[in-house]
Amino acid sequence: MNRYTILIYTENFIGILNRITIIFTRRGINIDALTASESRLDGIHKITIECTVTEEQIVQLVKQIEKITDVIKAYYFMDSEVVYQEIALYKLPIDSLDASLEKVIRQYNAHIIAAEKEFVVVEFTGHKEDTQALLETLKPYSLLEFSRSGRVAIAKPRFSVSEYLNNQTL
Repeated sequence: MNRYTILIYTENFIGILNRITIIFTRRGINIDALTASESRLDGIHKITIECTVTEEQIVQLVKQIEKITDVIKAYYFMDSEVVYQEIALYKLPIDSLDASLEKVIRQYNAHIIAAEKEFVVVEFTGHKEDTQALLETLKPYSLLEFSRSGRVAIAKPRFSVSEYLNNQTL
């Protein structure tokens, strides 16, 4: 089993995400991370899904996803074929902010993005393993809350969904 990133380009219609996730559910495949956002093309949205499956499973998943009416195109990539990051936010009590915590924040190249009377919020961007390592390091500082985004990815191979669209006969 390998970790794959699926990039799906779609029109933004109600229920599209549900129709995509049902394909995973029917096959008993877990989605490790999911993000959705606008793409660089007006009216086209990009859904990024991270999952751990066999090569045969990923090929079948992408074929099924592309059968959905509102899906324009779907691609899959191994980790080595994408540039990807996640963002993590860590909420800590303000009284935890001391020299040792500041040292940890500097070591991880993280940033304090909010400081309130009762807490601070630290932001860190990296791979899941990196954000998880910082989570474990911050737990002894009375961590109040933690939130991590799904994977945000861009494919390394030179391709563009606009090139695909230009090659289609409408």
